[in-house]
Amino acid sequence: MQEHARESRRRDSEQRARSSGFTLIEVLVAIAIFVIVGALAMGGYNQLVRHSEIVERANARTRAVQNAVQRLATDFATLEPRPVRDPLGDSYQPALRADARSNILVELTHAGWANPAGVSRSTLQRVAYRIDEEGRLRREYWYVLDRTLTAEPQSTILIDQVERAQLRFMDANGRWHEQWPPLGYSGPDMRRLRPIAVEITLELEDWGEIKRLVEVPG
Repeated sequence: MQEHARESRRRDSEQRARSSGFTLIEVLVAIAIFVIVGALAMGGYNQLVRHSEIVERANARTRAVQNAVQRLATDFATLEPRPVRDPLGDSYQPALRADARSNILVELTHAGWANPAGVSRSTLQRVAYRIDEEGRLRREYWYVLDRTLTAEPQSTILIDQVERAQLRFMDANGRWHEQWPPLGYSGPDMRRLRPIAVEITLELEDWGEIKRLVEVPG
């Protein structure tokens, strides 16, 4: 009788031990499941991070393209007929000067230069655009209109990966010119002559060709 009681107590003890803990196999299985679930979760997280980075780069590129085109359009839309003195002498450069044979895409005088600090200067600004050796579109400007050789421009990179940049200018007769002032034109108003419209063409490595037509106020 006592032997039966001891056996019963032993079985009860083993049953309580099994119900109150995990076996080694159960622990290993749980660890394996946790590792698998963690690996899957980490893979999904990494994929989400990579996707977010791709989206952010695409958005940043879109903003850069839009800002570059808008900056060009704004400068042409506020074009002013103000020639500037040539840094090399007493002659004057046209208010708008563009020549495909030059390393400068265009140089112009525009209005609307913001002056929030109230500095004693003109609200007109002389700017130049050019493509550098690394295929980047640069916008350069000077603090004064009639500059000297010692005046260095402030330069900003607007956009990179530029394969080609081209400008065309429409005169008052509706004819297009790739050079301004138009080739062969020698009228008395040559230095102040403005086109009525400008066609901007940018060819980018990733976006292809972008065109923008800007009306120049008279």
